Amino acid sequence: MKAQLGDEIVVPGRHVGNPDRHGRIMEVRGEDGAPPYVVDWDDGHHAVVYPGAECRVVHRVS
Repeated sequence: MKAQLGDEIVVPGRHVGNPDRHGRIMEVRGEDGAPPYVVDWDDGHHAVVYPGAECRVVHRVS
């Protein structure tokens, strides 16, 4: 997984009917766009994230 500053990260809901989690990547700490990422979640929380295989990055359009 590779991301850049400003990309969106999406974590699918864990159970049927649970909404996906969305966040904005505020910092890329790995080399060449690799994790970990500092994420500003849409619920106002901030976290360092090591995304799993189920996550996806939506690249921002420049």
